[in-house]
Amino acid sequence: MTEMRKVLVIYTGGTIGMMMEEESQSLIPIDFEKIFQHIPVLESMNVEIDHAQMDEIIDSSDMNPHFWIKLVEIIEKSYLEYDGFVVLHGSDTMAYTASMLSFMLENLNKPVILTGSQLPLGMVRSDGRENFISAVEIASAYEDDTPIVPEVCVYFENQLFRGNRTSKFNAEHFDAFISGNYPALADVGVHIKYNKVYIRKPAYKALKAHKNLSNAVGILKLFPGIPLSLVKNTLAQKELEIVILESFGAGNAPTNKDFLSLIEEAGRNGKTILNVSQCKSGEVEMGRYATSKKLLELGVISGRDMTTEAALTKSMYLLGEGYSGSDLRKLLQKSLRGEMSL
Repeated sequence: MTEMRKVLVIYTGGTIGMMMEEESQSLIPIDFEKIFQHIPVLESMNVEIDHAQMDEIIDSSDMNPHFWIKLVEIIEKSYLEYDGFVVLHGSDTMAYTASMLSFMLENLNKPVILTGSQLPLGMVRSDGRENFISAVEIASAYEDDTPIVPEVCVYFENQLFRGNRTSKFNAEHFDAFISGNYPALADVGVHIKYNKVYIRKPAYKALKAHKNLSNAVGILKLFPGIPLSLVKNTLAQKELEIVILESFGAGNAPTNKDFLSLIEEAGRNGKTILNVSQCKSGEVEMGRYATSKKLLELGVISGRDMTTEAALTKSMYLLGEGYSGSDLRKLLQKSLRGEMSL
């Protein structure tokens, strides 16, 4: 018989942790002390499951850096006691949290699997039960005393994705997430098929939890006819040190002189502008087209195939660590946790 593994389930809030109260017919949080009553099959798994709950349960739309720090503190405090972690989280900002945890948890050697559901766990057709069961199984999956997936991941509707490669793209169907620029780490059917060639290897170093984050980051999403006043006001915000430019296609942007002069001025004022694509698949290739060549000449740096979620959280992490100038620009263009292809 294989060794029994220990998994800590951390409930942060979200749809998956709700059930229908018979008397009021309203949704209330599940009592995770009674999780085996809600999902009896868990008792037949060779896993010891403990649970923790955030001091404040929030809707994921209220996610913020302070909450991320509290979540990391729970994982850090419990890290040596458990073989893996499952984070139950609302789906709306799950990709942001998964991305941020990947940067905050340096030298991660254990699975941290985020999952949730589109329907509450207490509802008959809920996708939460399968998501929960599979997430626990993946978090406890070891071979030769080594975790199969020692990284932060999102598990949803039969697929396991690298956390910092995911985006939510569907608010209605059970397959809510996409990883447009990186293959699934596992496909779950009758068996769990791990795509091991794409999974990061353990670091075999002590976990280092980073808990300094900066929110001096903004996002400027381009659209046809964008007012120059909007561009100017965003780039002129004194508190912003990094502006993520969500450009078209392979990194393209307007070529009119007024727009480009605002980009140039922002660079002179010390702003770092990071170019990512609005597309869910593909990458920024600065200079491929004339419409992005000028950005390159003005010092805009390429986010390559990073998601907006990864670009934002990576920026907050690096600024929180005190990086600036050329060091900041260099690290933004380097893959730190597998968040970008080089």
